[in-house]
This record gives sequence, C-alpha cells and structure tokens, in this order.
Amino acid sequence: MADVKKLVLIEFTPAQMFELVDRCEDYPQFLPWCGGSEVHARTDTITAATLHINYHGIKAHFSTENTKRRPNEMSLRLTDGPFTHLDGHWLFTALGDTACKVEFSLHYQFSSKLLEKVLGPVFNHIANTFVDSFVKRAGQVYAKT
Repeated sequence: MADVKKLVLIEFTPAQMFELVDRCEDYPQFLPWCGGSEVHARTDTITAATLHINYHGIKAHFSTENTKRRPNEMSLRLTDGPFTHLDGHWLFTALGDTACKVEFSLHYQFSSKLLEKVLGPVFNHIANTFVDSFVKRAGQVYAKT
C-alpha cells in the first residue's frame, strides 16, 4: 500500500483552502492530469464525484465520496476505481486570521499488479504534487491586489 503525507503552512484561511478542495468541478482548470470531473452529489456534509485522469496518454477514473466538516476537515473514501483501497484526509487548521496549516494524507493500493505497473507511476506523481497544485491555485484565486 502506498502512503502520501504532505504538510504546508500557507497564507490562506482554512475556509479558502477547503473551498478549493471541495470544488472538484474546477480541477481540470489547474490540475494538468485531470481530464474532467463530475459531481454526483453535494451537500453540506458530503461531496461525491468522479475524477478522470488523462496524463501522457494514460487514462483512468475513480470516484470518491468525501465526508466534510466545513471548513476544517474532509475525508475521502473510494466508491469506484482501479484500487482495492483508497482513502485520504484533508485537515485545515487556522494559524491566526489569515493563514493555515494544510495536512493531506492518502493511502491507496491498486487492484492488480498490472494496474499498479501502468497507473502507479502516474498516480504517485499526482498524489505527490496534489497539495502543491492547490497552494498554487490558491495564489491565483485569492491573490491580494
């Protein structure tokens, strides 16, 4: 099983970062590997969506149901995709009025050795650059003018 853990301190609020992560319909605008997304359900406590990976000719998709506690926490749970296991967690902790600590963890295992061989390097790259992509996006969306 692969594990990814990232922690960053940034000058954006938990609410701002939570909003960026929850708006998966915007992912194709700033995640170069994201070939599309569909939101199946969104409430105050749940977001269910499918993300399409399209990276250097390798295509796949997976669906998650994300349990939310706005604006501090989001847990990801696989509902469909090429994994036997995928779960993750975002935690946004306020640091004063204008900054926060962002913690991201992801645990996953592909459903076969063949899928791991084909998709593993792509998904490892995606998982390891995920947080950096959101930090960059926050700078674009929330830049002080």
